[in-house]
Amino acid sequence: MELFWIVFFCFIISLVSFSGALFLFFQEELLRKMIIYLVAFSTGALLGNAFLHILPEAIEISSDIDQVFMVFLVGFIAFFFLEQFIHWHHCHKMPKEHKHPVTYLILFSDGVHNFIDGMAIGGAFLVDFRLGITTFLATLSHEIPQELGDFGILIHGGWSKIKALLFNFYSALTIILGGIAVYFLENVINLGLLLSFVAGNFVYIACSDLIPEIKKEGRLKDNYRHLLIFLLGLGIVYVLGNLE
Repeated sequence: MELFWIVFFCFIISLVSFSGALFLFFQEELLRKMIIYLVAFSTGALLGNAFLHILPEAIEISSDIDQVFMVFLVGFIAFFFLEQFIHWHHCHKMPKEHKHPVTYLILFSDGVHNFIDGMAIGGAFLVDFRLGITTFLATLSHEIPQELGDFGILIHGGWSKIKALLFNFYSALTIILGGIAVYFLENVINLGLLLSFVAGNFVYIACSDLIPEIKKEGRLKDNYRHLLIFLLGLGIVYVLGNLE
């Protein structure tokens, strides 16, 4: 049953790659407003899941707390390395805002990123169903603005809308491979350390990629709204993780 849930929820997230189709129906200004609120929500969801659920579970599973926090730091540094040296990105911009399109590199890095997300979801479901749901929610909320940004890069790079949607979906399917890999390697992988690594990933994404996007909005009224949406994301993850 665990494998079914892993594949099912990973497949749902892979379908988010088609969110780029929203460009076909909504005006750019409306999408811009939608994205920043999704970014604020996903920031709260990622941080809430990392600190309130994933790290506590990792500590409970592992007998070495120092090792848990060391791997957490490694997870943070790993994403910093990927972003700095192989152009890993978490983009939340409109098509015309992209200055240097690198379409195939974007698809490759996104495929690697999705594979790691699949490992995160798979590992979480193997530990506890509620942890799997909160990890799914945190990943889903982040994927929507990211996939919109990826679609924007592909379009700006000269791809047709249909080709961009299809290849974005193909890249997103690696999330299922990541989930399946964890399921069949459960006896090989230390789930506690995998969770702490994922927590480091989530914290890096939230602090390095998402919070700077939110801080670009300078109006006080917007800042209050973003804070409330951030707290909503954090609160929903907290409540879902503590349901009996």
